[in-house]
Amino acid sequence: MTATLTVRDETTSSFDEDHVFLLDLPSERVTVEQLIRTRVRREVEDYNASTSEHFKGLVQPSDAERTLNGFKVRKGRRIDPDEQCGKAVEAFGRNGFILLVDDRQAEKLVPLVGG
Repeated sequence: MTATLTVRDETTSSFDEDHVFLLDLPSERVTVEQLIRTRVRREVEDYNASTSEHFKGLVQPSDAERTLNGFKVRKGRRIDPDEQCGKAVEAFGRNGFILLVDDRQAEKLVPLVGG
């Protein structure tokens, strides 16, 4: 059974405002790592399918510059989803961002249960 999760990004950085979107998950039970990877893959797929120079994602791609509109990526460059997923999981592990699930902070890469 699949599940749909509402994701709300909140940040203190100057270039990003609160961002809300729906994320489809393969099941109601996922690990924190699966959640992060699913989210990052979606944002990379969205960017790679667009013509934008600015990537608005969880972590900064390599060779990208932070700007007011997101991360400026060299024109025509495609972002590698596996590389971005690895960076995001690593960032979570070193407290580069926090993840709240039902207003509770996920502190480790452990299974989550929807409902």
